[in-house]
Amino acid sequence: MAIANTASSVISSERVRGTDVYNPAGDKLGSIDELMIDKMSGQVRYAVMEFGGFLGIGTDRYPLPWDTMKYDTGMGGYVVSVAKEQLENAPRYERAAAPEYNDEYGRRVYDYYGVPYL
Repeated sequence: MAIANTASSVISSERVRGTDVYNPAGDKLGSIDELMIDKMSGQVRYAVMEFGGFLGIGTDRYPLPWDTMKYDTGMGGYVVSVAKEQLENAPRYERAAAPEYNDEYGRRVYDYYGVPYL
């Protein structure tokens, strides 16, 4: 059975960028910088979150498996079950040093967050 697209179930990637990301306790972890989309399936694989730094300077990028994120209308952002401390050892990179999003890297990211790799 197909689910109909509605104004509340579809969003432009342009509007997703800059959306805040919270943990379940309501702590702001960062904001979405970009989405990584699988070229073959067309599905979003990762939301790349900015975290750290000051006013966007010195922030690192943290790829989060898209399936780990849920939009919370009350918070006006995405919620992911990650503590700030957990991000200290999470896969990340500087804006100018983006990794190759190959299977090896994907498995590393998904394994870190305890999600089965696609």
